[in-house]
Amino acid sequence: MKELYLTNCYLKEFEATVENVKDDKFVILDRTAFYPNSGGQPHDTGMLVKEEDGTEFPVSYVSKLQGNISHEVSGPGLKAGDRVKGIIDWDRRHLFMQYHTACHILSAIIHNETGAKISGNQLGEDKTRVDFNLEDFDRELIKSYEIKVNEIIDRNLPVSIESMPRGEALKIPSVVKLMGAFPPEIDEIRIINIPEVDIQACGGTHIANTAEIPHIEIIKAENKGKNNRRVYFRFRED
Repeated sequence: MKELYLTNCYLKEFEATVENVKDDKFVILDRTAFYPNSGGQPHDTGMLVKEEDGTEFPVSYVSKLQGNISHEVSGPGLKAGDRVKGIIDWDRRHLFMQYHTACHILSAIIHNETGAKISGNQLGEDKTRVDFNLEDFDRELIKSYEIKVNEIIDRNLPVSIESMPRGEALKIPSVVKLMGAFPPEIDEIRIINIPEVDIQACGGTHIANTAEIPHIEIIKAENKGKNNRRVYFRFRED
């Protein structure tokens, strides 16, 4: 299966062939732009349109199972060999692209300012969270990171995506710390680069320029146990 979102995050529509359908609702395609639920980024929604007669099949959930991306549709009607057009719910996808890139920026600032390691993140439609390991917890200091994130957003920095040979990618300090996440059989590593801010291995979708990101506001900071901190942020409406 070809994962089109890896090379083009802005692809809203695509054509594909159905390879397999399980239980009349779990559809495997030969290629897809639908992002599956993974890495803290929620799945895409949208629809598959049957080329033969125009029947629409809403896609409610997308997951990756045993190397295949499964599209859960609303009901029966698709079979192997059918040609379909996939249509992404663009508003949802673009929001997660904005949040994901903002998450990289905030995570980089936290790491650079404190040396903390980022232990997880979860994107949401209303807010996003970043988890990190840090002994001292200064809420006022964390709130100040909001200003620094917004300053970077205002710099209109390009965000590039490239695939690097494993050996080359593992020379990057921020990627080396994730070495255990890449099995030996992975020869190419996908890198997200925000110049002078962050360079990170990531399989998610991102915007092309920080100018596309609204200003953020940090709305909550929590202690989640020993050395485990959590920060929530959302986009400002102004």
